[in-house]
Amino acid sequence: MAFRLITLNLNGIRSAASKGFAEWALKARPDCMGVQEVKAQSDDLDNASLHRLDKLQGHFHFAQKKGYSGVGLYSRKAPSDVLVGFGTDEFDAEGRWIETRFDTPARKLSIISCYFPSGSSGPERQAAKFRFLAHMYPHLMRLKAEREFILVGDVNIAHQAIDLKNWRSNQKNSGFTPEERDWMTRLLTEGGLVDVFRTLNPKPEQYTWWSNRGQAWANNVGWRLDYHLATPGVAALAKREEIYLDQRFSDHAPLIIDYDFKL
Repeated sequence: MAFRLITLNLNGIRSAASKGFAEWALKARPDCMGVQEVKAQSDDLDNASLHRLDKLQGHFHFAQKKGYSGVGLYSRKAPSDVLVGFGTDEFDAEGRWIETRFDTPARKLSIISCYFPSGSSGPERQAAKFRFLAHMYPHLMRLKAEREFILVGDVNIAHQAIDLKNWRSNQKNSGFTPEERDWMTRLLTEGGLVDVFRTLNPKPEQYTWWSNRGQAWANNVGWRLDYHLATPGVAALAKREEIYLDQRFSDHAPLIIDYDFKL
């Protein structure tokens, strides 16, 4: 009995599709797959036949701005409900949250695909990122009080020194500032959520993103920015992890985790 959940920042779904993303997704056989940075609108997915990948039906939250952000979640099983956005106008306009619910009399479970903002383009976007984090923490706490969930996505934060190659030189850079790291620490301590990958793999040099500059990929100068963040009950069912490196569909790698349950 296994539930396979994949997350991947596509850096443009049409670009990733041109590199074999859709064919790979079918071979990987996920039960659910969260995707981020879709950079498309509904019509674009219709034209490219990407609303559905064989038996995986897609659900999406598109950004209002064309060619920007956007998240999706493909699911083999039809969800009992789909929630688009998390109730914050500024960030819901950017297409950052899609929540699929799989509720039964015995269990309330959400699988969420989420794309946290990057602050690397400058102070304005870093300020927006901090606003996002300020909204996201209480939202996740409210959700945790009501149901089990696994949030997958590009969180754009490397939590600890082990999570990026050049941690000493990046301590003032977006994605590894003390404030962002403290937010993640709080989420995983008093917030009670679990960084599922790290429960299975404590080793260094486990990265999911590499800059396109220089020889970052060739030299494995990466960051671990992509996560499964889960409530403790479902996190305890995680059995196997993999960062898939054999093919490249974007500047991120797919993160695959198998759980010991079925929807």
